[in-house]
Amino acid sequence: MEQNSSTTVIQKTVRSGITFGSALAMVISYTTWHSVGWAIVHGLLSWVYVAYFVIRY
Repeated sequence: MEQNSSTTVIQKTVRSGITFGSALAMVISYTTWHSVGWAIVHGLLSWVYVAYFVIRY
């Protein structure tokens, strides 16, 4: 029974974890602006910021 509950917790954590789009947006933002605050904001915007960056630059 113990293994079953830990597997459920791991699966929920992975599903609610950071997405590739968010990670990509944060890396692009940090390397461009050198600001953790902007990286967090752009990470929340995720693919919207990535698309903006590709179009703009």
